[in-house]
Amino acid sequence: MKETLTRALSGALYVILLLVVLWLPNPYLFKGLFFIFGLFGVYELQKLLGLKSYLSYLIFVIFYLFFSVLDSDEYLSSSTLILNTLLVLTLLIKSLLLRDLVIVSRIPLFEEKKYLVVIFYLISSFIFITRIPFFNGDYEPLLLLGIFIMIWTNDTFAYLVGKSIGKRKLFERISPKKTVEGFLGGFIFTLITAIILANYLPLLTLAQWIILGALSSIFGTWGDLIQSKLKRQAGVKDSGNLMPGHGGILDRLDSILYTATFAYTYLYFIKYVS
Repeated sequence: MKETLTRALSGALYVILLLVVLWLPNPYLFKGLFFIFGLFGVYELQKLLGLKSYLSYLIFVIFYLFFSVLDSDEYLSSSTLILNTLLVLTLLIKSLLLRDLVIVSRIPLFEEKKYLVVIFYLISSFIFITRIPFFNGDYEPLLLLGIFIMIWTNDTFAYLVGKSIGKRKLFERISPKKTVEGFLGGFIFTLITAIILANYLPLLTLAQWIILGALSSIFGTWGDLIQSKLKRQAGVKDSGNLMPGHGGILDRLDSILYTATFAYTYLYFIKYVS
């Protein structure tokens, strides 16, 4: 009973903190919160990878200041090439992590190219999370909140549907509790949530919200599985103990960290194509 209460309280505190920061029209609170999340994320990932270096923290601070804090229009126009290069490299590394999730028993980057994982799996993910609310020039935190809501919906209904009727395992060797039925249930309810968001948050069209919902469900699930595989290779249950009953910050942000790059890419595409 005590453990359940602790888990509920720490989870509620996390959700409330995110809701407040993303509801308030203050970009500095938002950037400050994710800067703190990023520092904890670097710490936890270094523990998983067996790294003991201050270099990762230095890289995170430099990247965060460069891409997430200095964000005036004049500045961004001069850094677009660098940001796009970071985007391409991040998509490449995340594609390799996805490939290794499916076809190999151990992730080679985990042991051979640890800094690539730190930079392009984690640090750049925080960069693109903080870029999403600014994709149209103005600060629109409710867009990112919408993505969080769709990811939470996907996680919740994947669990409920999987627990109720799930029979076929999705990736049993990595996450024995995930099922195909659970994934489909989470996907359907995420699309329903996207339709609801389109009515209340007209930041995107209905079709754009639905596509973003599909991306959130698919890549959010993959992000969760990749994080599970990283923990399995490290031989630990949780990435940390920052949130009692939930694990570390990476355990809570694994889906959005993987999804953010692809969501940003989609938003970038519709901005310049539509």
